[in-house]
Amino acid sequence: MKIILETKRLYLREFMLNDGFYFYHLNKDPEVLKYTGDIPFNSVEEATLFIKNYSDYKINGFGRWAVCLKNSNDFIGWCGLKKDLKTNEVDLGFRIFKNQWQNGYATEAALACVNYGFSELNLTKIIGRAYVVNKASINVLAKCNFNFKKNIIYHQQPAVLYIIENDTNKKNIS
Repeated sequence: MKIILETKRLYLREFMLNDGFYFYHLNKDPEVLKYTGDIPFNSVEEATLFIKNYSDYKINGFGRWAVCLKNSNDFIGWCGLKKDLKTNEVDLGFRIFKNQWQNGYATEAALACVNYGFSELNLTKIIGRAYVVNKASINVLAKCNFNFKKNIIYHQQPAVLYIIENDTNKKNIS
């Protein structure tokens, strides 16, 4: 198990093959996928194959990471940074099991990822996108000090683009 970073309540680690079980169930919930543009996996095996073929760590040295509770080691979702090789933009993404919503875990993990991106990866900018109707994700971006840039169309849906640039005013949690 390769732990990438820790916060007060969470640790984020690279995906492992047995996370396929959790990915399958996370993406099976229509409420979790409602604002993602993704479709559910057909099986645990399909989700495990996705993880097996996940190449962002090797290609970019970073990616999305499993979010786990420190006190129980429970997998509660994922969060992390993803580099678009066509645009060289790095975006923040997160997805948490519905039974863990409203606990601040998405914000805690997202802040840690932003700080990691700036302090460890020396990124100069991170973007965040959310559908206009996805108020919860927009709130997470705002709590992480992202600034609204513009309205966009993302996956054929009205969306917003938020940006945070590397500066000394970023929040730090540990």
